[in-house]
Amino acid sequence: MKKFFSVEDVISVYDIIKEAIFLKKNPYEFQHIGKNKTIGLVFFNPSLRTRISCQKAAFNLGCNTWILDIHKDSWKIEMNDGSVMKMTQEHIKEAISVMSIYCDILAVRTFPNLFDKNYDYKEVIFNKILKYSRVPVVNMESATLHPLQSLADVMTIAEYTSLFRKRCKVVLSWAPHINPLPHSVANSFSQWISKIDKIDFTITCPERYDLHKKFSNGIYTTYNQNEAFINADFIYAKNWSSYLDYGKIFCTNYDWMITENKMKLTNKAKFMHCLPVRRNVVVEDAVLDSKYSIVLQQAENRIYASQIIFLKIIQSLL
Repeated sequence: MKKFFSVEDVISVYDIIKEAIFLKKNPYEFQHIGKNKTIGLVFFNPSLRTRISCQKAAFNLGCNTWILDIHKDSWKIEMNDGSVMKMTQEHIKEAISVMSIYCDILAVRTFPNLFDKNYDYKEVIFNKILKYSRVPVVNMESATLHPLQSLADVMTIAEYTSLFRKRCKVVLSWAPHINPLPHSVANSFSQWISKIDKIDFTITCPERYDLHKKFSNGIYTTYNQNEAFINADFIYAKNWSSYLDYGKIFCTNYDWMITENKMKLTNKAKFMHCLPVRRNVVVEDAVLDSKYSIVLQQAENRIYASQIIFLKIIQSLL
């Protein structure tokens, strides 16, 4: 593996899940492989789980790490080519090139602007990072995708379905939020789930919140949340802003919040969310605190999703 930007960089989703589950049971099996290797973690926006899980994953492999918060620890970075740099001190060309000199793997987390659809969906920033880095790059979230989160998500579902031996219904449900949020988790989850045969997948969202066709084409989408929940085995709640009217919020009421009554429509479904989550906005306390909530298992699996990707890349360097 020379880079990890999306599920398309994985040869077999089933194999990568199995290997991640093996690492969970044997976290230090490959601790020798990271000796004298350094993983750089670069954050253009805040993080809790991504930062800590990636650092823990690196430690499990015996790697060193350094962490850079662009907004706190660095000069202001100029992103545009041809700029007269009177307000910024360093261009992304030199910044990424230098960072990559200081590590063996460069893991980067960026964020969409949610104003310019074409700019975000062309992944302008991340493609520059891929271009200027001298070492393999790992996507810790980009403008449109969050593949490490999605690998942890499908790994979690695999654990509850005996590695997909049981056919199951998975529902990705839009839920309310007070701020416009990116599409990266929803896009990426849809992309990964679509690679798994034994999953009946449904997306439910309000009108004007359909995902980009690249990520939702061929997936059953309904604007009736209750209908979607019937006999579901997994409910994955996530907010995202409109793609059609890019970055906008139209649904401002709480009718789409995940409630205990809605969960009763399901087949005793497991509740999933990538975290952080706004309680009693996205989901009721009664659901999040119930025995059916597996959000902490998802968070734990972030370690091993990152670890298997780092391992694959290190192995390709040897």
